[in-house]
Amino acid sequence: MALNYGVLKGTVTGHLRNADDDHYQILVSAGNTMYRIAVNVHSSLNPPDLRFQSLTALPSSLTQQLTALPAGFRKLASKPGGIAQDFVRGGVIKVDKFKVVPGDIPGVNNDLKDTMEDAVVTAVAQQGAVIYALGAKWGPESKKDQYFKFTPGNGIHDIHMNQGNDKKHSVDDGIFHDGCLIFQYPNGKYRAFFMAFQSQSFHTDNKTGHTIP
Repeated sequence: MALNYGVLKGTVTGHLRNADDDHYQILVSAGNTMYRIAVNVHSSLNPPDLRFQSLTALPSSLTQQLTALPAGFRKLASKPGGIAQDFVRGGVIKVDKFKVVPGDIPGVNNDLKDTMEDAVVTAVAQQGAVIYALGAKWGPESKKDQYFKFTPGNGIHDIHMNQGNDKKHSVDDGIFHDGCLIFQYPNGKYRAFFMAFQSQSFHTDNKTGHTIP
């Protein structure tokens, strides 16, 4: 379990749809610090399209803890009962409800980038909207951010399931440290996005998060 796992809370101030074919990039302000959220929309392994699930209703125990967070990044303990997510054990989502969705194809409202863009543009337009990104933190770096050019480079990635990986990526396996993206709008509504690679397994060990053959 090598991830620097935690949650970022902030305000969406920008985005880039086409800068990276495998990710959707979101710019976030949290206090005096800028962050980039890199959200996978493709996998480097075949098949490339991701499993995707979206919720508009979340447990009150989770939303209360999220709302109480200060702006910025906070490390999370990988255990039940808190904010940390586990797609297999957490009970927030049902793994049989995932659907395979293309990352970026011609047309409108038919791929992951369209879905991300709709949620992000809505958040930018509504004062008081908040984004929560659960995943792995990187930075601060000694250089400018690759896409948004703020200094120092800083951000969150692994916004997807982080267990049941193939052998090459099994070092990232663990329980209760799955990534996801949650938008909280000022009207009290939520949009939560959960992603998993098709190369990952939902049949995982209760201690290590490794795939059970």
